[in-house]
Amino acid sequence: MISVTILGAGNVATHLYNAFKQSSNTTVKQWFNRNINTIIDYKNDVDTIDSLEQLEDADIYILAVSDDAIAKLSQQLPFEDRLVVHTSGSVSVYDIDKKHRRGVLYPLQSISKDAKIDFADVPICIETIHKKSFPLLRELILSIGSPAHKINSDQRRVLHLAAVFVNNFTNQLYRIGHEITESEGAEFDMLKPLILETAKKIQDMSPYKAQTGPARRYDKKTLKKQIKSLDDNKHHQDIYKLLTASIQKTHGR
Repeated sequence: MISVTILGAGNVATHLYNAFKQSSNTTVKQWFNRNINTIIDYKNDVDTIDSLEQLEDADIYILAVSDDAIAKLSQQLPFEDRLVVHTSGSVSVYDIDKKHRRGVLYPLQSISKDAKIDFADVPICIETIHKKSFPLLRELILSIGSPAHKINSDQRRVLHLAAVFVNNFTNQLYRIGHEITESEGAEFDMLKPLILETAKKIQDMSPYKAQTGPARRYDKKTLKKQIKSLDDNKHHQDIYKLLTASIQKTHGR
């Protein structure tokens, strides 16, 4: 049985807690957050604490906090030579204080607190400084049914950057699409099959081959007409022009 202590109470922390609680091979020893009220609803299921001095021995301490808080929190932990990992895609493993055995447990997924997560569909990237730490982290990840991937810092950095493009930026484009449809009373829900089909398509072909649309076809009349229709929103117009130029540069003509 692997004992885990979670520090932080955001989206990642909450979903990891639920996954570990459901696993027969892990136990959540404690859950720390400076604002105890954030996790008060879990007090009957786990030892919830708001002081680092209350931390007890555990096999792994998971810092599921904001990127900027990782270094300082790791320094404040009142022990040394224990396995301490963070969950960030962009923060260096060396940001964790060197008094600890350092590692990273990075779920490569968009995680919202109220959305259901099946960790069987969430690849988790593992990075460790000490080789002996890797098997334990791998066992922890496999215990919740996630695929475990050993990566280095550079690979994690580019995966996180790519994730910003394919997830965060794409979601912003969904928001713009929602705003455009609402402007004329059209139903955004009618676009959802298209969204799903695009995501499905790139399971079997490269994004390069999957590209369609007026920019890819160089439909000049359609491009001009759609740019003109965005005259009332220069921000959307600029994004349209930028992405059109990017597609045309990629496919060349």
